[in-house]
Amino acid sequence: ALDLTRRETPCFVKFSEMEKTANMQAEINEVQPLLFSGTVGSTSKFCFIGKRYEILQDMNNHLEAVLKEKRALRKKLIKPRCQESLPINAAFHKCIVELLTESVTFTEKLESHLQSVRSIPQVPNMMKNMDTAITKAEVFVMELEELTEQILKWRQLQKEVYSD
Repeated sequence: ALDLTRRETPCFVKFSEMEKTANMQAEINEVQPLLFSGTVGSTSKFCFIGKRYEILQDMNNHLEAVLKEKRALRKKLIKPRCQESLPINAAFHKCIVELLTESVTFTEKLESHLQSVRSIPQVPNMMKNMDTAITKAEVFVMELEELTEQILKWRQLQKEVYSD
């Protein structure tokens, strides 16, 4: 990921391009005498071309194998697999059932954990809401205490009035 995001400075890009062209020029200079010489030299001159040819053949064979494998994988992916089933030994049926139930519970737990993780960014906002709710509850408790004191005083006054 870091290699994808890095930026190359223009001076180094030009330097690498110049280095590539110099390398290509050196290869051309090596091969040019072999190609343009009118006389057939020793076999050591053509050894270089033979090695290159073998390397290219190996690369070509490898690429053909990769393409064949890619085609086979595509065919397997396109073919529907719903009618195919793997034979399972009867001794393992109980294990498969247990595995399926465990997988269901795992997915349920995974969903709940994912919901928990999704709610993490909302935690600060929820904490602020809880703080305001607590302060409101405290205010209501104080008001309720005042009301109970007033009710008790009124009740005491009513008892005194009826007792007289």
